Amino acid sequence: MDEYADLEIQLYRKDDVTYGIWPALTLPRSDADARLDGDGAGFVAHIDPDALRDLDPTEYGRALGKGLLGGGFGAAFRQAVQTASSNGVRLRVRLVVDPAPEAAALHGVRWETLRDPDDDRTLLTDENVLFSRFLGSRDWRPVRPRSRGDLRALVVVASPTDVGEYAPQGRGALAPLDVEEEVERARTALGGMAVTVLPGEATPTAAHVVAELRRGYDIVYLVCHGYLQHHEPVLLLVDDDGAGAPMLGSDLVQQLGELSRTPGLVFLASCRSAGEGEDARSDDAGVLAALGPRLAAAGVPAVVAMQGDVTMATAGTFASAFFRSLDSDGLVDRACAVGRAAVRDRYDWWVPTLFMRLRSGRMWYDSGGPQGLFEKWPSVVRDIEDEKCTPIIGPGISDLLLGSRQEVARAWANRYRFPMAPHNRESLPQVAQYLAINQSRSFPRSELEQHVRRTVIERFGDEIPELLRTGRPPIEDVLAAGWHALRDRGAIEPYSVLADLTAPVYITTQPTRLLANALEAAGKQPEVELCRWNDDIDWPESVYEREPAYRPTVQRPLVYHLLGLLEVPESLVLTEDDYFDYLIGVTQNRELVPRHVRGALTRTALMFVGFRLDEWDFRVLYRSVMNYEGKSANDHTHVAVQVDPEEGSTSDPARARAYLEGYFRDGARVSLYWGSTERFVKELHDQWGSR
Repeated sequence: MDEYADLEIQLYRKDDVTYGIWPALTLPRSDADARLDGDGAGFVAHIDPDALRDLDPTEYGRALGKGLLGGGFGAAFRQAVQTASSNGVRLRVRLVVDPAPEAAALHGVRWETLRDPDDDRTLLTDENVLFSRFLGSRDWRPVRPRSRGDLRALVVVASPTDVGEYAPQGRGALAPLDVEEEVERARTALGGMAVTVLPGEATPTAAHVVAELRRGYDIVYLVCHGYLQHHEPVLLLVDDDGAGAPMLGSDLVQQLGELSRTPGLVFLASCRSAGEGEDARSDDAGVLAALGPRLAAAGVPAVVAMQGDVTMATAGTFASAFFRSLDSDGLVDRACAVGRAAVRDRYDWWVPTLFMRLRSGRMWYDSGGPQGLFEKWPSVVRDIEDEKCTPIIGPGISDLLLGSRQEVARAWANRYRFPMAPHNRESLPQVAQYLAINQSRSFPRSELEQHVRRTVIERFGDEIPELLRTGRPPIEDVLAAGWHALRDRGAIEPYSVLADLTAPVYITTQPTRLLANALEAAGKQPEVELCRWNDDIDWPESVYEREPAYRPTVQRPLVYHLLGLLEVPESLVLTEDDYFDYLIGVTQNRELVPRHVRGALTRTALMFVGFRLDEWDFRVLYRSVMNYEGKSANDHTHVAVQVDPEEGSTSDPARARAYLEGYFRDGARVSLYWGSTERFVKELHDQWGSR
């Protein structure tokens, strides 16, 4: 039951109450859609949201079921359920609403109440039928599942001191929230996940909420009053003095869309506003649910909201069951089905709803290997002990400090109107090539320095000395200040972990001196050397020119920069043309690479860290490394870090994972660690530190 059949139901508006239905069924291990309408003409549904509005949930579900399933589509839907069951898999149902404004009323339909007109049973309380309102987005940022151990949650509870002065039209004065009770309810629901709370870390003002979101959270659990103002959802947060501070839903959506990484899940919880005991309930009429489609369009992968007033008993039971299920397998839509099943006997069971743009439904994965275990740690540690491990460090090692290369590429593509296909907007070589042609050959290099400088100052603010935040101090001084600020936060910092290894040679594609700084902080005396891939560059003096007999040691290691340094702009390998010139240079003249580096590549275990293994830059680097003489004599096992294939980049993540594992098995003994660079570095720190 770990595989899913996928039923996509697309609704297109024909007139006020008539909608066309285009269903497509995809079975697991198949890339082909199976049309369910036979002649390809589609089906027709008759749905009048205004006529449904005043019906009780049971009658609402019956009327909705008759309108959607009463015609030919009913038989097609049952066929899909039976086909999934006969294949031994669950059915994932994704309802896709016409994006045209005229069809917006369908977002307010209570689809969760749907009943089968043949036998009157509810269809969406079955844990084997996973339902979501599937929403597209113009946001091209990839959705990457996170390692289970890395998940972080932000809980926001806002209860203004003057809340009683707010009386939305058609409702009485808003009631104050019991902040401690709401925080405890959130902590209970989120289980053992790492949780940050506002209030606690700071007052839940709009500015503090957005500032916290920039720190990167996977789940946002929001409890606050909501109401409509001129048909616009409004969140009632607080100001610095604790008084009410309304925030337009559109402002929240915009600011979330501007984050470098949006939360994976926004859980819009309902707050107690009326009644006691079992009758305690919310009374916002599901206003916050109106934010669901907007948040998804802004790039949030999944949004859970209450589409009407809900009792606290139902909300609490649903939330607990939802997060327990999410913790067990990482599937958002299954968690919603489990939560809904847990409250199916309550009259308001239909209120929780899911808006989603995740085709796989996954929020997290197990890092390491199968079942979260990476079996090669003893071998990795032994090679490090024997000084037979060579780290090869990629761009992802500095994501915590500088953001990813994909973020740099997206920022440049937006700023300079990159005209190529959207999926190329994350390729830094392609975007840099465009800038080199559209502006000048030197422009991408100077722009990279400016971007790095700006990013460090924005991310660390007052933690950077004022002298380095003004003017144009040396870029390496700014980077060093950001690195020290990151270390001072107490997090496990990748460069420091790598510097603690007993490695005579480090090979890096990072264009900064941060690794050398970390080695110096560890009491070592590193030598920095550049790959001299271009004869037209005035290269700085080489350690081998200054000291021909130099031999790398653990105490005096060699840091070899393959793709240049920011402080030597001409050395940077940045554009597509640069990569071609680099490959031609190192292929035609292998003596460009010092013999100690060649020896490390051919006679030690290689640890690839901070690369995306499905990108061409890594593949080219990997193949060039594996083609050095003597590789057949290398009896070490190499390790590469690979984040799980991301949402949207593969049609079948499990098969993509198997493909990559096969690719690296064929080339050499490369064991893949499935997980983020941060997770790998943390485990490396634990394994090496406990030797």
